[in-house]
Amino acid sequence: MLHKAGTFGGRWPCDLFGLRYVGASDLKLVALKLAYISRFRIPGFLSVLFALLLGGVVIASAQDAPAPGVVQQQKEELLDYKEQAQTIGDQLQAPMSSDEELAGLRLRLDALSRQLSDTNTVLRQRLAEINRRLEQLGTAPAGDEASEAAIVTEERARLNAEKSEINAKLSDTEDTALTVKQLSATVSNLRRELFTGTLSHRVHIDTTLASKVILDARTQLAELGLILKSWWRFVLEFKLHAFLAATLLALAAAFFLQLGARRILGSLYSRTAENEVPSNLRRLSVAFWSTVIPAGAVATFLVTAYFFLNYFDIMTPNVVIILQAFFIAVGIIFFIGRLAFVCISPNMPVWRLMPIAPRPGYILICLIIAMAVASGADSFFSKVNEVLAAPLSLTMAKSLLLTLVIGLLILIAAFLKPMEKPEENGVQPWPRAFRRFLILLGLLPIIVASLGFIGLARFISQQIVVTGAFLVVMYLGFLTGRTISEEQAFASRPVGRLLHERFHFDDMALDQLGVMIGILINLAVALIGVPLVLMQFGFQWAELKSGFYGLMTGFQIGSISVSLTGILTGLALFVIVYFLMHWFQNWLDSKVLARGRVDAGVRNSIRTVIGYVGVVLAALIGVSAAGFNLSSLALIAGGLSLGIGFGLQNIVQNFVSGLILLAERPFKVGDWVETGGVSGIVKKISVRATEVETFQRQSIVVPNSSLINGNVGNWTLRNKLGRIDINVQTGYMADPRRVHTLLTEIIRSNPSILKNPEPFVALQSMTESLLVFDIYAFVADITSTGGIKNEIRFQIVERFHAENIQLASSSTSLVVNAAEVEKLSNELNRHEIRSTKDDAS
Repeated sequence: MLHKAGTFGGRWPCDLFGLRYVGASDLKLVALKLAYISRFRIPGFLSVLFALLLGGVVIASAQDAPAPGVVQQQKEELLDYKEQAQTIGDQLQAPMSSDEELAGLRLRLDALSRQLSDTNTVLRQRLAEINRRLEQLGTAPAGDEASEAAIVTEERARLNAEKSEINAKLSDTEDTALTVKQLSATVSNLRRELFTGTLSHRVHIDTTLASKVILDARTQLAELGLILKSWWRFVLEFKLHAFLAATLLALAAAFFLQLGARRILGSLYSRTAENEVPSNLRRLSVAFWSTVIPAGAVATFLVTAYFFLNYFDIMTPNVVIILQAFFIAVGIIFFIGRLAFVCISPNMPVWRLMPIAPRPGYILICLIIAMAVASGADSFFSKVNEVLAAPLSLTMAKSLLLTLVIGLLILIAAFLKPMEKPEENGVQPWPRAFRRFLILLGLLPIIVASLGFIGLARFISQQIVVTGAFLVVMYLGFLTGRTISEEQAFASRPVGRLLHERFHFDDMALDQLGVMIGILINLAVALIGVPLVLMQFGFQWAELKSGFYGLMTGFQIGSISVSLTGILTGLALFVIVYFLMHWFQNWLDSKVLARGRVDAGVRNSIRTVIGYVGVVLAALIGVSAAGFNLSSLALIAGGLSLGIGFGLQNIVQNFVSGLILLAERPFKVGDWVETGGVSGIVKKISVRATEVETFQRQSIVVPNSSLINGNVGNWTLRNKLGRIDINVQTGYMADPRRVHTLLTEIIRSNPSILKNPEPFVALQSMTESLLVFDIYAFVADITSTGGIKNEIRFQIVERFHAENIQLASSSTSLVVNAAEVEKLSNELNRHEIRSTKDDAS
C-alpha cells in the first residue's frame, strides 16, 4: 500500500524515461508512456516499479476525488425540498384569512429557495470538476489507435455516469426552484388580495343589533376577566417568586438604560429652566432624546418582563397573546403621550416646539393621549377577540366605535384655540390652513366608517395616530443627528471633553467624530423607524427581520457579494484599531521617549511613522473584516501603477522624499533651515510636505522633493553653536585702537558669548568719513542671537558715550583748519565793508 509521505504536494517524483512529476490528473499520460515502454525488454523489477508508480497515481486520484456521498447527500436533500414545496402548495389550496400565516409561508419559501440555490451551486461545482477530469483523460481511442489502460477506461465511464446523474439532479433542482418561485408569487397575490379585501370590504351597519353587541361585549369581558383571574391565582400559588424576579429584572434593565442615557447625553437629554431661549435645533434635539429615552426605558421594561415571564413559564398560551397585545398598547400609549408632552411642553415655555399656551396645551395633550388610548384599545381588543373567538359583529362594532372616537377627538382638537397671542397675552385658533387640515383629517375616518368601510376607516385612524407619531420622532431624530454634526457641537458634550482630556483629541478630530456619530444616529433612526412604519402598513415583523438579516449577511450584485454586517464590522474594527494606535502613539511619546530624553526631532519622526503605520494597519484590518479579498486588490494596484507613472509622479515623489526625510533626518522639527529663499523654523514634517514657519510667523509649505533635490542649509543640524556678526561705524577722528579695545572688552564681558572659539574685532574698512569695525563672536544657541545682539549694541552705545567716542551718523562731517577759518572770516568782513560804501555813494 502506497502512502503520500515523502511526496511533493501530492505528486510523485519520477525521472525515469521522461516522467518527471506525475499527478492525479495525468492518468492518460501515464498509461500511454507505460504502453510505449512495454514494447522494450526491460527487467522485471522495472515493470514492478512502473506498476507501483501507476498505483500511486491511482491512489492520489482516489484521495483527491471528493467523497462519493456528496451527490447522494444532495439527492436526499432535494427530495426533502420537494416534499416541503408540495406541503406548502397543499396549504395554499385551503382558504387562508391570516396575513401572519401567509407571511410565515413566504419566509419558508424564501428559505427553501436559498437552500435550492446552495444545492445547485454544490452540484455545478462537482460537475465542473468532472468535466475537467474528463478533459484531462481525453476521448476514448478509436479502433485503429493503441488501446489505453483499463483503469483509464473505467475512470472515464464512472465520471460519465456521475455526470449524467448530476445533470438529472440539476434539472430536478431547477424544476423545484421554479415551483417555489411560483408558490411565492401565489403567496404575494393572496396577501395583496387579503389586504385590499380588508380595506375595501363594506359592512352593513344595523343599529338593531346594538343590544346583541352589548351583550356579546359583556360576555367577552367576563371571559377575559376569568382568564386573567385564573392566571393570577396560578401565579400567586406557584410562580410568585419567578414573577417578582422577572419584574425586578425588567425594572433594573429600564433603570440602567435611563441612568446611562442621562450620564452620556447630558444636556442633550435634560430639559431645565433656562433664562436664554435655546436654538431651534437644540430644542428639537432635546425633544427627540427626551422622547426616545423614557419611551425606550418603558419598552425595555415591557420587553424584558415579557421575556422573563415567558422564560420562567409563568404565562399560559392565551395569556401570552393577551399580555403581548397589552404590552404593545401600553408602549404605544406612553410613547405618544410622552411625545405630545415634550413637543407642547406646557410647563417650560422655552422648550416648546409650537407656540401653544399652557392651559390649551394641557387640553391638547389629553386629547392626543385619548387618541392613543383608543388606538391601543382597538389593537388590544382585536387580539382578545381572536383568542376568545368573538363574533364578527362584536369585532366590527368595536372597530367602528373606536374609529369614531378618534375622529371626534381630532375634530375637538381642530376647534380649540391653543395658539398664543404674545402682544395681547391671549389665545387664538389654529392657522386657517392647518385648522382645515385637522377638520378634514377628523372627518375622513368618520365618513369612511359611516359608509360601512370599517376596515379602511380603522386603517386610516391607525396611520393618523401611530404612524404620525413615528414620523414626527423620526424627523426629530434626523434633526438631532444634524445638531451633533455641527461644528464644535460634539466637542462641547461631556463625551467630547472626556476624549479631549483622556486621549488628547483636537477640535478637528472631535468634529470629524461628531459627523460620524451624526451619521450613525441617522442610520439608527432609519433602521428603527422605517420597520415600525412599514409594520403599520401590513408588513409582518418576521418578514422584516428576514429581509434585514438577508441585507446584513450578504446579497449579490452581479458576481460581487456585499455584506453590510461585514462592512459595519470592518468600520468598527478600523475605528477601534485607529484609536488603539492613537493611544499607543501618545503613550510611547509621553511615557517612553520623553522620559528617555530622546531628541524632539527623533520623537516627532517616530510619532509620525507610527501614525501612518496605524492608519495603514487599521485600514487593512477593516478591509479584511469587511470581507474584501486583499489579493483582488492586486489588479487595482496594477491599474493605479499606470496612474502613478503618469499623473501622480509629483505626489509619489513627494511621498518617497518624505519617507527619506523621516529616515535620514537631515533636519528635524525645531531646526532653523534655509532653502530656496525660505528661512525659518521647521514646524512639521509629513510624508508629502514640510511646514516651515518664518520669523515673521508666516507658515510656508515646502514640497519634500524640493528639500531632497535642492540645497538646504541647516543652522542647527548637529548642534546650535553659531556665530554672530555686529557692524559698528565710528567717526573718522576716533582713535581706532581705543575703539578696538573697547569693543573687545564689551564682547568678552558678555556672559552669552563663548570663550572658545574666542571672539575678535576687526577694522573692516576706512572711508573718507567713517571707520568700520566688525565684531565676530560665537554663541551656544544660534536661535537666540536676537537678544544677544540687542544687548551688545546697548553696551556699545553706553560705553562710547562714556568715553566720548562719536558714532558715525548719516550726515557727512566737514574737517577744516583754524587758520583757514580766520582767513575766510577776514575776507567776508572786507567784502561786507565794500558793499556798505557802495551803497552810501
